[in-house]
Amino acid sequence: MSQIKIYGLSKNLAPIKAKLSDVIHSCVVDALHYPEDKRAHRFFPLDPSDFYYPAGRTTKYTIIEISMFEGRSIGAKKNLISLLFERVHQQLGILPQDLEITITETPTHNWGVRGMPGDEIDLNYKVEV
Repeated sequence: MSQIKIYGLSKNLAPIKAKLSDVIHSCVVDALHYPEDKRAHRFFPLDPSDFYYPAGRTTKYTIIEISMFEGRSIGAKKNLISLLFERVHQQLGILPQDLEITITETPTHNWGVRGMPGDEIDLNYKVEV
């Protein structure tokens, strides 16, 4: 299970939202062996007055926050991060210094999905990759 939030300036995020979602999803599928039909992305387009970012970044600065079940290997998470930097740059022109990625893992029992705790759900994919 994963939920992904994407933050950026509205004027830059709006035109690329669908493509960015596709790129992120391709990375999750490849790195975490996620099913093609599992996608939960939320976009947070921000006004410049609501988005302060570090010096040395451009207006394309984008934050991707990934919340997911615990259990993935360090290698799988590093692969996901590498794929995101590579593909977002190649396909959307966002430089690695303008992309920030965080992964937060949560025990399955702390999720509520389809009316039950996450540790009681029968998933159609493997979490331990």
